[in-house]
Amino acid sequence: MLSDLVELDGGSFRMGSTRFYPEEAPVHTVTVAPFAIERHPVTNAQFGEFVAQTGYRTVAEIAPDPAQFPGAAPQELVPGALVFRMTSGPVDLRDWRNWWFWTPGANWRHPFGPESSVEGMAEHPVVQVCFSDAAAYARWAGRRLPSEAEWEFAGRGGSTATYAWGDDPIPGGRLMANTWQGRFPYRNVGALGWVGTSPVGSFPPNGYGLVDMIGNVWEWTTTRFTGHHRVGAPARPCCGPTVPDPSVSMALKGGSHLCAPEYCHRYRPAARSPQSQDSATTHIGFRCVADV
Repeated sequence: MLSDLVELDGGSFRMGSTRFYPEEAPVHTVTVAPFAIERHPVTNAQFGEFVAQTGYRTVAEIAPDPAQFPGAAPQELVPGALVFRMTSGPVDLRDWRNWWFWTPGANWRHPFGPESSVEGMAEHPVVQVCFSDAAAYARWAGRRLPSEAEWEFAGRGGSTATYAWGDDPIPGGRLMANTWQGRFPYRNVGALGWVGTSPVGSFPPNGYGLVDMIGNVWEWTTTRFTGHHRVGAPARPCCGPTVPDPSVSMALKGGSHLCAPEYCHRYRPAARSPQSQDSATTHIGFRCVADV
């Protein structure tokens, strides 16, 4: 069953921020046309229905093409994906290789490797999906992936505050999103007890009634990432690359359960992050939109 769509009237808003990271600047006015967006990220159950009906195989389930990796040993060219592993103590936060590991056999069914599974996680966001996997699901659903401008318009929920819910990250001590609770990347007590992804809708909705726009999983958009916003560029809603190009990064939005203020203060609507199109990880998912 597809996610419910929430229709938004569109309009003009101030996109970006100058308070946190340079790639979020400059703040500029963007106008988006009316569109509808799924109430929550695509879940394991929904992605599983897509796979069952189409026989689709994700990029992480297919062995890499040797021609794209000259010199690689044959035993290295096996299906797999990037897996987050908590460290045993403090590490150099400048080197992501301290907590990200290429893991053979990791895919959407087995997010952390062959011995893991999504059993009992039907309502958690699907992860280990790269850009082309998300786009394939969207086509099957008769929908599309959002542009970065559409995503940020929806993510703000009509607010101009720092966070989707206001300027206090934890208003009244209440957690508003699934983000890292502790010291990254070695101690995490979990958001409402969830260490890792949480069932969609476990945290309060934003002003438009959308859940998990902030935290839980990063979400793909069809906008190519640049080091700053391209002011004056048209906010095209469609359609993204037709052929994945690993050399081109796409803009991710929303932050994830791995976001912690000392390392990744990106659980805000204005925040953005680059990701190569062929990357699948344990903290990236997606949601679809539709034209109205």
